[in-house]
Amino acid sequence: MARTETPAVDTTFHCPPFTLPDPEGRPWSRDQVMGPRGLLVAFLCNHCPYVKAVVDRFVVDARRLLDLGVGVVAIMPNDFQAYPDDAPPRMAEFARDHAFAFPYLVDESQAVARAFQAVCTPDFFGFEPGLALRYRGRLDEGRKDPPPVGCRRDLLEAMSAVAADPAHVPDPQWPSMGCSLKWRSDDEAV
Repeated sequence: MARTETPAVDTTFHCPPFTLPDPEGRPWSRDQVMGPRGLLVAFLCNHCPYVKAVVDRFVVDARRLLDLGVGVVAIMPNDFQAYPDDAPPRMAEFARDHAFAFPYLVDESQAVARAFQAVCTPDFFGFEPGLALRYRGRLDEGRKDPPPVGCRRDLLEAMSAVAADPAHVPDPQWPSMGCSLKWRSDDEAV
């Protein structure tokens, strides 16, 4: 699996509109998942070892952000025909096994991942209430290993600060690292 890092935060980027289905086919829009104090969009998948290593910590931090009024949504952008572990039935199982308190959506066309310029799983995008990007970075320094005791919870701290002050751009921001997105072969030349 190719390892990829996310680019630096671009505060001129605004959250694109989207409507995607969950594994049961129910549609969810950006405006439905938006919170009064911001929105966190996480590109995840089921099979990536980087996601598997952080998912339980992410779920804990996502619950705290939801309590602060930051909406949270996860999007699975991979070609699940080529990677059946990422297919919708497995997504539903993964979300249930990890007690997701937020929607986990299927980006079958990969158009939303392209609109976000997502590059890896996990890839985290934190937006303020006006939908300007304020955070694009890692969950914490654990990546594929457990984080050191007492380490910063980068994503939680950053989005908590944005929830308190939408103009705040957390600094420093370290890139997220993960498996490259699995683009459909008919789209690779695009």
